[in-house]
Amino acid sequence: MLSCFDIANYFIWIANETGSFISNLKLQKLVYYAQAWHIALHNNPLFEEDFEAWVHGPVIPSLYQKYKSFGWQPISEDVAPELPNDVFQFLDEVAEEYFACDAYELEQMTHAEDPWNCARGDLAPDEPSNEVIKKKWMKEFYGARVEED
Repeated sequence: MLSCFDIANYFIWIANETGSFISNLKLQKLVYYAQAWHIALHNNPLFEEDFEAWVHGPVIPSLYQKYKSFGWQPISEDVAPELPNDVFQFLDEVAEEYFACDAYELEQMTHAEDPWNCARGDLAPDEPSNEVIKKKWMKEFYGARVEED
């Protein structure tokens, strides 16, 4: 199975190819949407790692730690994603939908959606949390959006 790092490499590669800015915050949200839509459309996760409902949206702690040193600056790393063709095509579709959004827009989008809110519960907006965003919630929420289309 793929890891969140494989998926992250794809988005960093796209940023490099297009000369776009990708911060750790934006990367987290793109990887989140890739996972969410894969679960909704294919009924299985792209990778095993779980997202936690942090203040600024969904985060995979190990992925965050890898790129933490970049702070709010763009991630500058040479990567070459090694993915199966079907995954590459799927991620192209996710990128087409979300890549043009900036980190703040993506954060606001996740804050308006049920999976992050379910994990946050009644916490104050600025209160730290490491509650897991359950894949089941992602399937229910994004799966309902697939049916709408």
